[in-house]
Parts: sequence; structure tokens; C-alpha cells
Amino acid sequence: MSERARTGHEAVPGNSEGHRGLASGAAVIQSYLQTLPTTPGVYRMLNQRGDALYVGKAHQLRKRVATYASPSKLPIRLQRMIAETRSMEFVTTHTEVEALLLESNLIKKLRPRYNVLLRDDKTFPHILITGDHDFAQLMKHRGARKREGRYFGPFASAGAVNRTIAALQRAFLLRNCSDSIFRSRTRPCLQFHIKRCSAPCVGRISQEDYAALVGEAHEFLTGHSGKVQARLAQRMEEASDALEFEVAGRIRDRIRALTQVQAHQDINLSGLDDADVIALHQEGGQSCVQVFFFRGGRNYGNRAYFPSHDRHLEPEAVLSAFVGQFYDNKPPPRIVLLSHALAEHELIAEALSTRAERKVQLLTPRRGDKRKPVEHATANAREALGRRLAESTTHRRALDALAKRLDLDNAPARIEVYDNSHIQGSNAIGAMIVSGPDGLMKNAYRKFNIKTVGAGGDAEAGDDYAMMREVLTRRFTRALKEDPDRSEGNWPDLVVVDGGRGQLGIAEEVFAELGIDDVHLLGVAKGPDRNAGRERFYVPDGGGFTLPPRDPLLYFIQRLRDEAHRFAITTHRAKRAREITASPLDEIEGVGAKRKKALLLHFGSARNVARAGLADLEAVGGISKAVAEKIYGHFHIDQ
Repeated sequence: MSERARTGHEAVPGNSEGHRGLASGAAVIQSYLQTLPTTPGVYRMLNQRGDALYVGKAHQLRKRVATYASPSKLPIRLQRMIAETRSMEFVTTHTEVEALLLESNLIKKLRPRYNVLLRDDKTFPHILITGDHDFAQLMKHRGARKREGRYFGPFASAGAVNRTIAALQRAFLLRNCSDSIFRSRTRPCLQFHIKRCSAPCVGRISQEDYAALVGEAHEFLTGHSGKVQARLAQRMEEASDALEFEVAGRIRDRIRALTQVQAHQDINLSGLDDADVIALHQEGGQSCVQVFFFRGGRNYGNRAYFPSHDRHLEPEAVLSAFVGQFYDNKPPPRIVLLSHALAEHELIAEALSTRAERKVQLLTPRRGDKRKPVEHATANAREALGRRLAESTTHRRALDALAKRLDLDNAPARIEVYDNSHIQGSNAIGAMIVSGPDGLMKNAYRKFNIKTVGAGGDAEAGDDYAMMREVLTRRFTRALKEDPDRSEGNWPDLVVVDGGRGQLGIAEEVFAELGIDDVHLLGVAKGPDRNAGRERFYVPDGGGFTLPPRDPLLYFIQRLRDEAHRFAITTHRAKRAREITASPLDEIEGVGAKRKKALLLHFGSARNVARAGLADLEAVGGISKAVAEKIYGHFHIDQ
């Protein structure tokens, strides 16, 4: 793979809009054609600042890029993209499959505005039964598979994993404690007493018998639950016939736990062990993609996605882009059932097979048993998109009403709401939440650790005005530095501060100092006795006003204010919890997590570490003489 880049076209004359902008963009693209190879590769279109507008792949780079040099026959969306293009970058690859894999990776990394974008692509949780210990641990896992063991999943949510692990503990009595806790136990823990663990840590079960439980858990999770339950039922009968009723009762509880796991699998996939079902529904220029996970023939849950794309894009193109990005950071199963045939079906199948290092089939069933789960997923996509469109319509009405009430030219595309949280000035946090045309934009939320208030700061503890001044100053000083021409879409149209006339005055002062005069302000003061529904609203150069108790606009502003308050409180509590649980060892330079753990396991507490002699510290594994002297000196600075 090789990369070539040319970025010398920033000075191309012409406006970024209209005919001149389109002509100049086409000229930029045309200038590359003579030197482009006819090999596979990936191309990137860049704007004036060098940001990626679009990432595409091609079987023949020159031929594909040439289509953009004559933009008159292209859709309006692509014409806008070409008008903004000021340079291009290229990566040549050996095969088109390699180009497709690179394209998906770059789209997720660069998030170009003219590509179909998968907005939420977090890794999914798995269940891990470790294989690097004589007594395997049952645990939830997310991320890279670095630890030895068997991984089962993916599950659609952490809640689904937690419920399954709890049931598996009752069914197979496997430990979920860490290896360090396992080594330090001298008597059974609570998990043993509530019949969720067989207590291998204190020898209540032999290694051989525990390995048999691990084997049964593997068997159950790989789709052979019937065999496991049949054996347990037989053993329960044998125990009952032998009048060992307590043993029979324990086996009965295990069978019930297995039944509970299966009860959550509301739809099963007959004839297929491992498969993903991906279905798309389009309406109103938007798309919803539902993904169902089936492993071992059982449903491990589903998740809805709402990819961002041009409203005129065909379902096949949207689903093709979705599949490529979705499996960029996770292994695909052997079979993927789809509601629509992909635009480049065979190429994507080959790319997924290359990534998985085994054959992956992409099927679009039209009838039979395989069609039923696709129809079920499609129905879920239709319902989820319907709910989203209804919520979006209500949200947009509220934005229009807000614009009308505040006499704005247009409905605000971005609203930022600010709040503070602290306890008498300690652990002070500033919070910013963001709302856009489609609702809350949680990936844009920001928290601010207050620096100028309380100990070490210029302002007194509990000074809410100083906190708000610091937060707004930091936020908009950075915005002026990083995006002075307001072209990135990260500038708000409206800023809402939680507070009355005083907090609004602080916001006005900050904006005046920074020379910002194109952002609207709104202050929200709590009603008498802090009653919800009696809030008073303030705007610059105007008096306060109230809204009728049942006004939808009032509810809308309340929801924004309450979300900012929730985010501030949650962030403050997390900071306070970290401070409470902080250890004196955290302050010692050179003592990281591993050394801290070794010291605590050896001495039992940070207090005992502080009391330890130099020779005692040197005796701890992983603590060198130099580090021991540093630790000893930290706690005996006056000696």
C-alpha cells in the first residue's frame, strides 16, 4: 500500500458556493487525473482547512475520480461537495477488498460530512470464561481480546450481559471475583452463601469438579443447553430417589437459572447457531437499522442505529456503508442475514471474510425460516424510526416555538445549557449539555473542573457567579481560537444559563469581553420555593417573563435545564467519590497502579505502608531500593 498527497490547491480562485465554486472544485479534481494510476485505492476530498469532506474507494482510481471532474450530471449533494473541494489525497492498494477495508476505517476515523456515518459504534460486551487460571473466572468483557479464555457474545447491552452472568452463576456456581481477591480469601464470601459460587478459593470444590462446571457452562453458551438441562434433570431425579433432597434442591435451582436465561431469548433462530440479522427501514429521508445478535441459536439482544446520510440515498447504499463500518472493529459471524441486497454484495462479503479470516456469508432471504427473523428485525426498525420521527417532530415544534418566543430569526440549530454543582465550593464542576434539531447531543457534552473558586483560586468557595464566569470564558475562548469563522458547526445559536438575572449578567459580561455578539442568551430562574412550573425567564435588555404552567415550551426548557442539572450532579458526585477513595499512595511519583496494588496486598492498607520501615518496603515484589526510599521519604519527610 502506498500514499500520495497533493495539497497545493488551496489558492484556487472562486467562491465556495454557486457556479464559480463548482467550477473551481472540478478544476482541482481535474488537475489530479493525469498522474493518477488505474490501480485500486482510496481517495479523500478535502476542504480549505484540510478537513475530509468525503472518503471513497475505487477499483480504478483514475476512472472513479474522473466522474467528479464533470459534476453537471451528479446529484446536488455531490455538487456541493465538489464546490467545497480544495485538495485531494490518495492511497493506492493492492486489491479492491483492501481499499474497501481502508475506506471503512477512514470514514469512522475522519467522519466526513458527505459519507454515510454510523453515529454510535461502541464495542459490544461479551461474556468471558478465563482460561489462564486453574479455577476459571466468569466475567463481563469489553474491548480487545487479550486475555486467554473463551469469549461468548456479542450482547446488545451491558444489562443483558449482567442478567446472563447472574443466571449463569446460579446455574454453574462459577466465581466472578478477580484473581487477587481469589488468592487472598480465607473463608467463603457472600456469593457462596447465596448459592452463586462453589467457593473454590477455600477448597469447597475440587479442581476436577470445578472444571466440569466450566465445561457445562461452555456447552450451554455454545447452544447445547438441552443436553446440559437433560443431564441436570437426570441427576436431580437420582438425588431425589436416593433421598438426598438438599442436593436435589440445589440442582433444581440450577435448572431454574438456566430456564431464566432462555426466557430472555424472546425470538430464536432455528437451524442457525451464530448469525447477525441486519434490517433497514427508511421513511421521511431518515433510516433506522436494527441489528439482532444470535449466538448458539439464541437471541443475545438487539440495538437500533440511525445513520447520518443524504435523505435521497437508496436503502442498498445506506446498508452497504453501514455494514462496512459496523464490522470495522468487531468480528462478523459466519452468516449475516440482510433485509436488502448490498450495493457491492460480493466485494463486501470478501472483505468481511478477509477480516474474519474465515468465510462470511451475506444472505438476503426472500422466504422460509431465515426470512422470519429478518421480517421481525424490519418491523422493529419501522417502529423505532416511527418513534424517532414523532419525537423529532415534537422537538422541532418546540424549537420553532422557542424561536418565536425569543424573537429569533430561525429555530436554533444548537442550544448549549450551563449549570454548576458543588458542596460549599468543594469539588466544583461546571457542566454543558447540548441540544440539536434531533434532540440531545450527548457526544457534545462537556464538563469543566472549576479552578478559580475555593482553595487555591481567586474567588471564594461557593461563588456561583465566578464559576459561571470561568466556565463560559474557557468554553468561548477556546471556540474563538479553534473555530473563529463559525464554520465547524460547534457554535451555539442560543446559550441557556441556569440562574436568574445575575447569572445572565455574567454571561453578558463574558460575551462582551470576548467580542461575541451573535449568540443569543436566556436565563432560567427557579420559581418561588423552587417550584417547577413557575420558572421565570430572562433575556438581555429585556424584562423577565413566565410561561403558562402547561405550555409545551415550558416543558421543553425544563427538560433542558433538568438534563444540565443531572449531568452536573452526576459529574460532581463522581469527582467527589474519586476524592473520597483517593489513596496517599497516589501522590507518590513513580508509584503507579501495579506498585500501588503490590503495596496494598503486602501491607493491607495505605496506613500500614506509611508505618513500614525501609527494609519492609524493599521486601515487596516490584519495589526497588530507589522506589522504597522514595516511598519512605514521602511519609517521613520531617525525619
